[in-house]
Amino acid sequence: MINSAYTPPLDLIRRPRRNRQTPAIRALVREVRLHADDLIQPIFVKEGPGGAEPVGSMPGIERVGLKGLFAEVAQLSALGVRAVALFPQIDPALKDARGKYAISEKNWFFGLVRRLKGEFPDVLIVADVALDPYTDHGHDGVIDPVSGDVANDETVHVLTHYATRLAEAGADIVAPSDMMDGRIGAIRDELDREGFTQTSILAYAVKFASAYYGPFRDAIGSAKSPQAPALDKRTYQLDPANIREALMEARLDEDQGADILMVKPAGLYLDVISAVRSATTLPVAAYQVSGEYAQIQAAARAGWLDLEKARDEALLAIKRAGADIILTYFAKAVAESLKKG
Repeated sequence: MINSAYTPPLDLIRRPRRNRQTPAIRALVREVRLHADDLIQPIFVKEGPGGAEPVGSMPGIERVGLKGLFAEVAQLSALGVRAVALFPQIDPALKDARGKYAISEKNWFFGLVRRLKGEFPDVLIVADVALDPYTDHGHDGVIDPVSGDVANDETVHVLTHYATRLAEAGADIVAPSDMMDGRIGAIRDELDREGFTQTSILAYAVKFASAYYGPFRDAIGSAKSPQAPALDKRTYQLDPANIREALMEARLDEDQGADILMVKPAGLYLDVISAVRSATTLPVAAYQVSGEYAQIQAAARAGWLDLEKARDEALLAIKRAGADIILTYFAKAVAESLKKG
């Protein structure tokens, strides 16, 4: 008969639970931590000083004019988030098939970058380099009239000028997100030729043709028009099935002069982040995209997940996979939590 009053201890040398017994010991042995310095807050911007407009598919996220942008960046800076990524929403009346407004001297986005840098010289400005905010078809480049596909080299030519204009306006980092072949080298060459040798390039080196970009396209207004054919970016964005191809793209961008390599999306591609981290000595960034953010928010609002715990676990996983830098719409909220301790 078993004596339930006494259970002899097991003969164990290793008891891993000893390092989990209290909050203090768990903190002491924690291997991965999130810091505000790790985070970049993406911000959707619109023309003029007007009021904020909520993005319906992204709870808590707004499009802001200049006044709202200044207020947001001031709050982020006070919380320790010292880098923002800017994405413009362009009036449909200014769009065309070639995205010509992107490099127009009248493009208000250049003035906004210039004023933001003047107001917050110590905040890093990451400027998106892509044509989808400017094209009426929503693709990331100029369409070849014969093939109907995005014309690679012509698009690269436009992107190089756009990146240089952003550098002139004060962007610290230009971030080509288009996935055209050869654009990193072309942009690096033009930036250097024009005297912007200290402007960094954050390459969207590994950007997959993901189903998780929908809320972002709503936010910047690059979703297809009702008259346009369905957007299919699989001729330039990566097949989600391919990791060897992803590593090749990362290697090409590094060879062409990228300063930081990014994987996008993040949470679904932790294996890719880890593989890129192992293959390069450059800093590795990862973008927790709009669909990932919306998923967590929706589940939390339905009462199925604890918002803060799910948010932090997702970001820790991205950091643990090897990302040095994380672009996340949760950056401000996480920094607020870290500030509170």
